[in-house]
Amino acid sequence: MSGRELDKQQFQIVEQSEPLLANRQNARQASTESESSIPYMDRLNDSSESSDTSSFVSTTSDNVSKNKTTESKNAILGPTGRRNVHMPIIVQVDEKDHRYVTEGTNDSTDSPEILANVEPMGRNLRRNSISLPMGIDAVDLEGLRLKYQMQDQDALSEEEKSESRSESINDDSCGSVTLNVPEISNSTINQNEDDSDDEEYSGGRRKYRDPFRSRRRASIAPLPALRLNSKEMLASDFDTHSLASNQASITSVNSLASLLREKMNAFPQMIRKKKRETKDYKIKIFVTILFFIIVFLIGYSYITYHREILTRSYFEKIKFSSLDRTFSILSHEDKEVIKGKLGLTISSDSVPFYCLEDQRKNDGSVCLEWNGVARLYMNFQNMNVFRCYNIQWQALGPGIYPTDCYELKRDNGIWFGGGFTKGMEWSLSSANFDYAPFGSGDGKVHQFGNGVKRYFINSIGVAMQVDDHTPLHISVNQTENRFCLRARNDNFTFVNHLTEYPELTYKICTTEDMRSLHMLMTQQSLWDGLKESDIYTLHSLIEEPVWKIPFQSEVTSINETTIYNYSEDVIAMGFMRLGHILVNEFWQRNIGDFVVDQERFPTLKDTIEVLHRRGFKVVFTIQPFISTDSPNFKDAVKNKLLIYERHSDRSIPALTRYKSSSSAGVLDITNNASIPWLREKLEKLKEDYQVDSFYLDLGTSYNLPHYYQCRTTLDNPDMYSKIFTSSMESVGFIGVSSASAVPKPPTFLSTPPINSSWEGLRELLTVVLNNGINGYPFVLPGAIGGDYYVNRTLKKMVSFYSLGQPELPEPDLFTRWMQLMIFMPSMQFSHLPSEYRSDYITDQAKDLMTIRQKIVIPLLKKYLSESMNEGLPLVRPLWMLDPHDPACLVVNDEFSVGEELIVAPILEKNSDEREVYLPQGVWKDGIDGSLRKGSRWMHNYRVPKDKIAHFIKMPDNTRF
Repeated sequence: MSGRELDKQQFQIVEQSEPLLANRQNARQASTESESSIPYMDRLNDSSESSDTSSFVSTTSDNVSKNKTTESKNAILGPTGRRNVHMPIIVQVDEKDHRYVTEGTNDSTDSPEILANVEPMGRNLRRNSISLPMGIDAVDLEGLRLKYQMQDQDALSEEEKSESRSESINDDSCGSVTLNVPEISNSTINQNEDDSDDEEYSGGRRKYRDPFRSRRRASIAPLPALRLNSKEMLASDFDTHSLASNQASITSVNSLASLLREKMNAFPQMIRKKKRETKDYKIKIFVTILFFIIVFLIGYSYITYHREILTRSYFEKIKFSSLDRTFSILSHEDKEVIKGKLGLTISSDSVPFYCLEDQRKNDGSVCLEWNGVARLYMNFQNMNVFRCYNIQWQALGPGIYPTDCYELKRDNGIWFGGGFTKGMEWSLSSANFDYAPFGSGDGKVHQFGNGVKRYFINSIGVAMQVDDHTPLHISVNQTENRFCLRARNDNFTFVNHLTEYPELTYKICTTEDMRSLHMLMTQQSLWDGLKESDIYTLHSLIEEPVWKIPFQSEVTSINETTIYNYSEDVIAMGFMRLGHILVNEFWQRNIGDFVVDQERFPTLKDTIEVLHRRGFKVVFTIQPFISTDSPNFKDAVKNKLLIYERHSDRSIPALTRYKSSSSAGVLDITNNASIPWLREKLEKLKEDYQVDSFYLDLGTSYNLPHYYQCRTTLDNPDMYSKIFTSSMESVGFIGVSSASAVPKPPTFLSTPPINSSWEGLRELLTVVLNNGINGYPFVLPGAIGGDYYVNRTLKKMVSFYSLGQPELPEPDLFTRWMQLMIFMPSMQFSHLPSEYRSDYITDQAKDLMTIRQKIVIPLLKKYLSESMNEGLPLVRPLWMLDPHDPACLVVNDEFSVGEELIVAPILEKNSDEREVYLPQGVWKDGIDGSLRKGSRWMHNYRVPKDKIAHFIKMPDNTRF
């Protein structure tokens, strides 16, 4: 604060109350000296006895918070004149006339001399020198600095003012000085108060100002070098404001304390500067992170908002986003039951619009169109408990293949159906393959097996059914966990373009659980049109075995003697019921002759008559194939009864290869003339030889000529077997080799040829259960022990239907195979148990046939009506017993007969124990008769070689 601006301020210089005496007397001495007698330094040039004196004035400002409040208090004027001479002078400023009044003389003066030497607390206050105080080395600067940082100082109270006046300096005779330094507080830190004005109290009084906080005046005497904490510090380090001389002096201990305090103030200032720099660095990082978070939230909100406004609810339970085409269906409880993405082949930048009026349907469908790309129709069918949603995609240009994919996550259930796949997986969710045309084939070579159906069901109560007109391709991708449907034409399976561009049409139905949904999707009455003879045949297939005549790959391997001797062996066993004797296609010379080979069967009519008297029924195998060596081939070509080459004249037949025939044509079943032609031949055969029924060996869709063309365009190759079976059902079939629709009873769907191995045994169970899930209630398993034997990995396509009968399997495999077969809807033998010449095998067969007659057959007949009415299979996976039990979904080596018998066969070599799971309820152990509680696993359950684990369900009120 400048001395020139002290107009309205009052300050008082008070002499320090303690004189520098050895006994520290506290009495204040009043000065009566006149103002002219004060010995200032500039007046002592001619006096040798005068000691250096000066008027030392120091002021201190106390900064509180940000206001820099300066409290003005009494300033202490140090001792002047010679040592031990105390001359107190009090100078006051009259605010009115700006005159200086000196206390002690009672005079007010405007003397220029006094005004020149006595100044208010200003910048140029001089200091007189004294001898250097002792004990300065004892000052602990580090302690003072720490204490300064840790303590806060408020404005001094009256008591603190009095304490500040009690600071003393002890001077002994030797000139030693003891310094008592006041405590330092944070409130005294201020480096920028040279020109700041003191604030006033409301009463006109000045706030307290610490004298140590005022700027030091220029000094004319040099300061001696000081040693503080063993470090020498020059006077120039302290007195940076000296203007008159390089020599400076200290006139009071308070002046020295002020110097020390200024030096110590630099330490906390440096610390605060570093702290501020650190805080600034952290603030910059925080602001940067906060900026990115805000950008992310804004972007996320933008995307979510636009996705939400483009996601609409259709028919209450469908949610569809036209932006990314995310599709989901909700249950009655508004729980998501299926989720997927539609139109994967459509660009993500395309935005749809509603279809034009002439493109909409009148059935309430919602129509969306991606301009020039595809058109989507969505419709809803309310069936009370069941809710079905129709989805249809129409491609609007070439190279566009409508594709929809659905999630395969475990939370969204497990998918079954379609048919068993190449890897023989239990469920579709566990398969992994790229897009493959959906059609029947050889399970060892093609992606799907002989029994297919465009029907898929999920464990949480969702089913999907694809239209027959869709050129369907299927993909299951385990990496992306999705199951995809695609509509695409190719050069064989879907070579016939039913529409200009591919269309994908299917429906999705939901309900409470899998079982009721399965009944809905597969429900069809199989009783319609059945004759009494058909019902009789159906019961006979359940109650009696099918005896398949052993054969080799040569046509000459079967003759009358073979058939007769085989029947004799069956009768000789004595404990099995007689059933159907199945003769393969070698009863004729060439495939397609439809007449008996007279060279090998000259008296076949008499032999069949003998078999009938013994109780057998005779079944012949027929095919739609006609060998080029057959006389019927020429007749069929002449009448244009065969499938012809595409883009050629109908008189040119399309040829293929099947079984023993290296070149054969295929009857065009869509030709109205073909059906009567074939039916006539079969009826004549039945009349001449008293053949009871036929087994229809259709092969698979891949056995048709590659460039096939029928009179009526087929949707896909599997339509051929469907039309053939339905057109010729009046002839009477007990079985069919492949199917894409449920054949009319008593026709059973046969399993494909199975390799005679332990792996083949496991595959057999998988095939039977998958066919049942697909809606084929009546399944005819292959021969016990396998249909062929191959002990190598095949690298090229082989027709397993043409392979000969395998040799006699090992006893353990044959026994375990027979244990499994007695619980199947029908049994088929090729090798007989008597061929082993073992009493153990024979006894095993007797015991197993007893179980079948007493337990299995009654259950099969009991659930026959349910299968005929609702399409439920006779042999079922466990999840059909309890769809809500997660364990039942993953069990693939157990099954149930109806709902009252659970079977856990041994499917591993040299094994006599296994894990068994029983659904809820109480079950009776079929081996030891004990009762077992359901909804739990039985670990290491032992199964002797002569037994099979099976459990019979007890009434609900059964107690242990």
